[in-house]
Amino acid sequence: MNVLQWLLDSDPSVRWQALRDLAGAPADVVAAERARVATEGWGARLLALRGEDGQWAGGAYFPAQGGDADAGGGPREAPDDGSQPWTATTYSLLQLRDFGIDPADAQMRRTVALVRENCRWEEGGQPYFSGEVEPCINGMTVGLGAYFDQDVDGVVARLLREQLDDGGWNCWAEYGAVVSSAATTINVLEGLLAHEQATGGSAETLKARRRGEEYVLERRLFRRKRTGEVIDPAWLEFSFPTRWYYDVLRALDYFRSTGELPDPRVAEAVELLRSKKQRDGTWLLENTHAGETHFELEEGDGRSSRWNTLRALRVLRWYDNGVSP
Repeated sequence: MNVLQWLLDSDPSVRWQALRDLAGAPADVVAAERARVATEGWGARLLALRGEDGQWAGGAYFPAQGGDADAGGGPREAPDDGSQPWTATTYSLLQLRDFGIDPADAQMRRTVALVRENCRWEEGGQPYFSGEVEPCINGMTVGLGAYFDQDVDGVVARLLREQLDDGGWNCWAEYGAVVSSAATTINVLEGLLAHEQATGGSAETLKARRRGEEYVLERRLFRRKRTGEVIDPAWLEFSFPTRWYYDVLRALDYFRSTGELPDPRVAEAVELLRSKKQRDGTWLLENTHAGETHFELEEGDGRSSRWNTLRALRVLRWYDNGVSP
């Protein structure tokens, strides 16, 4: 299999990123392909599903028909079957961001303006870009605000106040948790990095992000700090979309996105990534997170995944270019 050609023979959201990150295509070619995300394929399909008020499924984090926040699941509490609806505004915007939709696209700008005007959090009723109460969700909000050019400085300030002594964050801190959660921490790190890249950040946000990175790196991305045991076997299985969950590929892709040289402590995680490469040069979708979706992006667990292959290849390119033989 020609893996690059397989990636290019796909939806515009995959194709433009493969052109940029793997094929070294000229900037104008990449930009032209990226512009198609809003008008063709998955991006256009997802945009067409939003309501007239700019929201998806009538809610910020949970579909309106799902009732209040306590009925929905996610970082607070999963339903009895372990699933969660992924169709409300937050996860729809996250998916458009993953697709790399151009935030300057006129339809996208209108959508974000409608979200800013109409979308309110289920817990508290505050405007969407003012943030929620949980750092996991607020990390997502900061990342979305940075991507779509919205003011989320107040949410960033809250996240800085909520950083725990061990360097990370935990959605359950308000209920007494004093040890960080990898899932919460990766969402916050992604948000802080996006905000820093969009605004220049500050000494305080950079310090907080570095402390959060240390929390992950001290555990080599998946091992207990004291015993070296694997913290959660599910972290070794790669998902897309990642939703609010943590896994090793997501963490590696975060460190790649910083643009900095690889820390030596990611080496074992990189070797895990290499070990999962299939004989045809692809990586599998391994751990789809259960819940209602707008539509599926791939053929299911155990099958070759364009998204995981794209992300794995660019992580390895970053690592191999930054580490001497």
